[in-house]
Amino acid sequence: MYCNCGNFHDAQKLFDEMAERTLGSWVVMISAYADKRLLDNCLALFLKMQESDLKPNPNIYISLLKCLLESSCLELGKQMHSNVIKAGFTNNVVMDTTICNMYMKCGCLESANLCFDLMHEKNTVTWTTMMVGCTQADRQDDALRYFKRMMNEGVHLDDDQEMGQQIHGLIVKLGLESEVSVGTPLVDFYVKGGDVESAIRAFETISEPNDVTWSAIFCGYSQVGEFEKCIKVFNSLRNEGAALNQFIYTSIFQVCSGFADLNLGAQAHADAIKRGLISFLYGESAMITMYAKCGRLDLAYRVFESIDEPDTVAWTAMIASCAYHGNAVEALTLFKKMRASGVRANAVTFVAIFTACSHTGLVEEAKEYLDSMRIEHGVEPTIDHYDCMIDIYSRAGLLNDALDLIKTMPFEPDAMSWKSLLGGCSIHRNLELGKIAAEKLVELDPKDTAAYILMFNLYAVSGKWEEASSVRKLMAERRDLKKEIGCSWITVKSKIHRFIVGDQHHPRTEQIYSKLEELKFSEENNPALSEDDDVVNILAERKEQLLVHSERLAIAFGLISTPSNAPIVVFKNLRACKNCHDFGKHVSLVTGREIVVRDSNRFHHFKYGDCSCGDYW
Repeated sequence: MYCNCGNFHDAQKLFDEMAERTLGSWVVMISAYADKRLLDNCLALFLKMQESDLKPNPNIYISLLKCLLESSCLELGKQMHSNVIKAGFTNNVVMDTTICNMYMKCGCLESANLCFDLMHEKNTVTWTTMMVGCTQADRQDDALRYFKRMMNEGVHLDDDQEMGQQIHGLIVKLGLESEVSVGTPLVDFYVKGGDVESAIRAFETISEPNDVTWSAIFCGYSQVGEFEKCIKVFNSLRNEGAALNQFIYTSIFQVCSGFADLNLGAQAHADAIKRGLISFLYGESAMITMYAKCGRLDLAYRVFESIDEPDTVAWTAMIASCAYHGNAVEALTLFKKMRASGVRANAVTFVAIFTACSHTGLVEEAKEYLDSMRIEHGVEPTIDHYDCMIDIYSRAGLLNDALDLIKTMPFEPDAMSWKSLLGGCSIHRNLELGKIAAEKLVELDPKDTAAYILMFNLYAVSGKWEEASSVRKLMAERRDLKKEIGCSWITVKSKIHRFIVGDQHHPRTEQIYSKLEELKFSEENNPALSEDDDVVNILAERKEQLLVHSERLAIAFGLISTPSNAPIVVFKNLRACKNCHDFGKHVSLVTGREIVVRDSNRFHHFKYGDCSCGDYW
């Protein structure tokens, strides 16, 4: 405590008065002095320790070595190095790196290089130590050689942001940032660290990026949801005849999944076949997910069935696809076949299984899967699996069971735990539990607009108008709440048409609204809000607002612009509200058309007035 407060006088006094000193006591004092570069104090304690029955441990030697920062300390450093060897503390990456650093700081680069070459294990810190030392000694060529050796030996920059930035600084000093062999690892490092802006800056300095460089930046754009940039880059590479690889095609399949762009996905698939660049299993699994998320479960099946020996990722992709489309029976059947084929499930597989159970009310089956994960499958359940189970209980109306699981699971509940319970309370109108869940959710994630909307709906359906009004007022006052704008889109003749709530910018707006009037769908007297609604609008506007939700505009456009025998496939970035869900059923009944809507949760297939989800979503 005294050392941390900088009071070394009282720390030393207390240390001297101790009747019995443990090794930890010596470590605390010597390390504290070393951190302040008080070499004389460190050495005095070290010599005093030699007179005791205790022997220095590696931490003490590391602390002392870090104090040796100039050429006058070289002889002392050599003595310390000798003591470390005698004590048997070498062949440790931290100790060996510290010794290299000591020799570098003391100006003895030859000894540093000798120690470096003798090391059995090197990490990023070790390599950086040598490069920094060479740079500070104005030996730029040696620094460059170390960097090239590091790249040739396949050393990856780890997640240490500060260390990576130091290396980046060295690269700039050496004037190497434009070289593809140097810049590409930097791009990859920043992408993996989640710093896409720095990755882009590093990318832009590379004079001639290769396919690996493009792969890295492509991954970066995809990681932050910049799907349109990914598509632009991909099309540019194809048009320019640039080098493409399997990773880029796998990435574009993943982008098409998120963007629901079937046309580009199919084109990329055909292109990859021509070039022979479909990655075995990984690329094929990405295609399964792509076709499923683009609404073509049939094509996802065709890809899956073309794989001779699907691995865990491929099986999981197909199981998740079936669950995503509401086909729980097929998902569970596939899981049984997967087990019979001898392929092991992983944590993601079970998320897919629980998703299938959640949207079809298979509570008992889900409980059995959760209980069997560790024992039968060797998969340790995570908070995600427990959240899935909470969601399953909540959707089925077993709200007390959901709350009990939240209280007894071996994890602290997160925002999703309480959000799932609150969603169930809203569906099944349990105001008492809903208040508890909402309070916990707002506490953990105060910027989640869903908490306010679900609570508003719960108060509204319970007839608690004053409380509902207070929730609406609270949300209006929270300036930091940012709600994603509801958007739906439909592809007609290879062109994407997007709509937002109340959109009147489409060239065929008049015909779209005329079609909505023609459908004559009467709304229930339902005060509930959806994620599309602006919660500060008064309820008198609710009915009029429902008429212009984005998916209704997209469906109406599909009715007037596609053949009468073709299904209408609409994508939405938010969860569909109950009224629009009922609208989809109504349209499929009166028109005889199949309506497919993919919202943020799943696919809804409307046929003859019914939905594939069985109104359980």
